Amino acid sequence: MPSLALSPRVHGGGRVERLPQMEGWRLWLPPGMRGYRLAQLDDYDALPRRAFPRRPPLTLELEARVQPETPPGTWGFGFWNDPFVLLGGAGRRLPTGPQAVWFFGASPPNHLSLHPGVPARGFFAGVTTWHMPMRHLPWLSLAGLAAWLPGLRNWARRHFQTWMRQWGVVVPVSPAGWHRYTLLWRPDQVRFFVDGAEIGHSPWSPRPPLGLVIWVDNQFAAWAPGQPPRWGTLPCEHPVLLEIRRVRIMDAS
Repeated sequence: MPSLALSPRVHGGGRVERLPQMEGWRLWLPPGMRGYRLAQLDDYDALPRRAFPRRPPLTLELEARVQPETPPGTWGFGFWNDPFVLLGGAGRRLPTGPQAVWFFGASPPNHLSLHPGVPARGFFAGVTTWHMPMRHLPWLSLAGLAAWLPGLRNWARRHFQTWMRQWGVVVPVSPAGWHRYTLLWRPDQVRFFVDGAEIGHSPWSPRPPLGLVIWVDNQFAAWAPGQPPRWGTLPCEHPVLLEIRRVRIMDAS
């Protein structure tokens, strides 16, 4: 397995601080009413997507806490393919369909689920995998345009539901306190644990290769039923802290 070499990425006054005494890091966002704020650690920043370092079977384990309990925007930790060119996303890479497995926090007005029964916001463990055949590429453009038209939004949503599988379960603890989070990523499933107790398992797995990401930011994305897609940034009335420690990635073969 690749070594755990993490690079910081910050924007809008965000900071990443090493905490040697905790064997961890503090990700910090300053207060402010406008602008995009990001504090992130990842292991793929300079790599092309095809060279991202993480493949199953592996296990990610770390301890984390966040303040306040529901920060404005999103935060979390896990693996993804950095698919979007949106608000400072994929940068030099072309956009692609999302592949992700992670613990994810999302405040209102985020609405990140296309499927009934899958958490759209809050603190949840989730898996997303995109599987659109290339022959459907013209339909992707049409569905993307139709999502903005009142009479065609449900039609567009059905197409995206077909292409993007989602699974998720609410995490049954307050993220404001220290907890141990574990995900076991296998080629055919993912299992999630909090403080050693399993909280759920996904019947499918995202397509590798993926990269490790640990982040907090103040952006939102929402596509609620019957509504057009929306995205933007949220004001930070108070500082936001995400602290992590004892991060381990283990080969589970």
